[in-house]
Amino acid sequence: MMRAIEHQWWTRPGVGACLICLVASLAILPDRGAGQERVDFQRDIAPILEDRCTYCHGEDDQESGLRLDLRTSMLRGGDSGIPAVVPGHPEKSFLIEVVTHANPDIQMPPDEDRIPEREIELLKAWIAQGAVIEGQMQAAEAEDIEHWAFKPVHRPPVPAEVLGDRTNTVSAGLTTPIDAFLRQKLLEAGLDFAPPADPVALIRRVSIVLTGLPPAPEDVQAFVQACQRDPEAAYVELVDSLLASPHFGERWAQHWLDVIRWAETNGSESNLYRKNAWIYRDYVIRAFNNDLPYDQFIREQLAGDTMGTGEATGFLVAGPHVPAATVGREPAAIRQARADRMDEIMQTVGASMMGITIGCARCHNHKFDPITIQDYYALTAAFQDIEFGSRYPELAPTHPRRQRGEELQQAIEAQRDRLRQYGGWEENWGAYRELHFPPVTTAAIRLRFKTTNVTVDELEVFGPDPRSPNWAEQRMGTVVSGYPARGVEDRNPVERVNDGQYGTMVWRAQLDKQAEQNPWLQFEFASPVSIGRLRISNNREYFYDTDYLTKKPFLARFEFDMDIRKPDGSWQPWTGTWVVNKKLDQEHPQRRKYLKEIQRLIDLLAEEGPQPSFIGRLIPPAPTHVLLRGSPESPREEVVAAAPRVLHGDLGLQKDTPGPERRARLAEWMADPSNPLTARVMANRIWHHVFGKGIVTTTSDFGAAG
Repeated sequence: MMRAIEHQWWTRPGVGACLICLVASLAILPDRGAGQERVDFQRDIAPILEDRCTYCHGEDDQESGLRLDLRTSMLRGGDSGIPAVVPGHPEKSFLIEVVTHANPDIQMPPDEDRIPEREIELLKAWIAQGAVIEGQMQAAEAEDIEHWAFKPVHRPPVPAEVLGDRTNTVSAGLTTPIDAFLRQKLLEAGLDFAPPADPVALIRRVSIVLTGLPPAPEDVQAFVQACQRDPEAAYVELVDSLLASPHFGERWAQHWLDVIRWAETNGSESNLYRKNAWIYRDYVIRAFNNDLPYDQFIREQLAGDTMGTGEATGFLVAGPHVPAATVGREPAAIRQARADRMDEIMQTVGASMMGITIGCARCHNHKFDPITIQDYYALTAAFQDIEFGSRYPELAPTHPRRQRGEELQQAIEAQRDRLRQYGGWEENWGAYRELHFPPVTTAAIRLRFKTTNVTVDELEVFGPDPRSPNWAEQRMGTVVSGYPARGVEDRNPVERVNDGQYGTMVWRAQLDKQAEQNPWLQFEFASPVSIGRLRISNNREYFYDTDYLTKKPFLARFEFDMDIRKPDGSWQPWTGTWVVNKKLDQEHPQRRKYLKEIQRLIDLLAEEGPQPSFIGRLIPPAPTHVLLRGSPESPREEVVAAAPRVLHGDLGLQKDTPGPERRARLAEWMADPSNPLTARVMANRIWHHVFGKGIVTTTSDFGAAG
């Protein structure tokens, strides 16, 4: 019943005869709808399914992976992964959706053979009453975990028989237990180990494997001489020296960066440079050079923002993405682009850490591995607070950049204390301009721009306390209005100036110079608040996300006057850019040196302190739904963050669990020894890069198709 229409099952031999029998049976079917007597599966439902559905979805044939004579199959759903039956909820059951033709893309059977309404009502009533099938209520469909990669790791016995009558591994040419397994396979093929490499070949091999560089001639000569005295000690010393080389981290970091498809540009047509993306690259190099334990390496890349290693989350946004300006403003396109970005995260995490082609379950259950579409979207739920973009990394208190940043910030505050005696002033922070003014308590402010052409992506209003929230943001209950309210051609509404989003979604006013009034903005706070500074920008996202290398992005010089509303409802002029930039300089020339110094410190902070870096922007996590056929336009049931069920991935989370906690919990699961894939995948990668070919040759796919 639920297979694709193009199969045209009704044209098959024998179906016509079945339809004749069905028509004859309709006269004796009882009329039992929802709310009436108990619907019995064998008496009321089985005849409908047998006549209408099980020809294609029964014991002999399960098109689209669906079988409608087994309750467990109905609950699991077919290849789509959407449950055909949700007990107690006919409105959530895919079976009802397709037989009622609610979905224009999937209508079973088609119009000419559509199930009569009386039968559909019986199906609904049966599902509403719990979808009971006598004899099948205790059945549980076991997950397919026969594939070796999903089974627990066990240490096998070392094959001692390969030693023959020799008493130790060294005399047999075996230096590690791994050698015993290798020699066993070689002997089975009538082969044995190749002769040991001579010192010149050995140092060259090891140097290139560990550092990517050939050894210097003097190092070769020294190694040859050392091998003449004690070959084993010389080799150990060589390996230790190469592991201690800074080139080791550079070489092996490249292997990891290749796996996760890391690049310093976005990809796509514009291929913009990502702001300070190198901070993640350098983190990976340090991790290898510092011999960071692999479980810690995993935890930091998934949840480094909770561990003082915020730069490590660049792992999550390493893949390509399409910038907002390229996506455009069509809501469906924006939703699709977001789903595509989440899929990039799934591909990165799945391939590198899990060795699973998790993306194959985006539109339907995985064809080869026991990964369902619910598993895929539950895993995306763990990363719903990640957006492709930049933020200031969370650094440990001992990090040199954090310490330098705190030092410079204190110096900036000292200059601000000197400037406050003269009134207000303006600072240029590259991403935005920040206007400081004497604190005042008010219920509303109004900005009157002095030009007819204004573009604002965000305006923020803060109190004098550095820890003050942004009182202007919509979530604080602030209502914004302005002129022109809908912007240029009604495409740039004023509500964008306080939606908490930076970037191309802006309020834009473009008026004739002969216009009766200039553009203006007004903010009505939920209640009177104390304010002392505001930030304004025209495209902060591009400053934070894009590295222009040789030039800074354009930041408009906003010219405006700001009024405050007094308790009696009247407006009082309070400050303005002309006042702080010109009038006060004329009245107090001595303040110019403080302004020059504060701007120097701000520029120095941007160079020596924490820097906005392309390591992912943190956002409030949105609800996660299973998407039918992978389409954001067809959301199904909501899911909770979890890892794949076949790997016991229940993380004990709720729908409202904060994003960082979701990722931290997933990181613990990923690094737990009970997860059989994590260690296997990395051990195999090391083998691959040392010997040129992994034990599993598809190093990013440990599944049945690998």
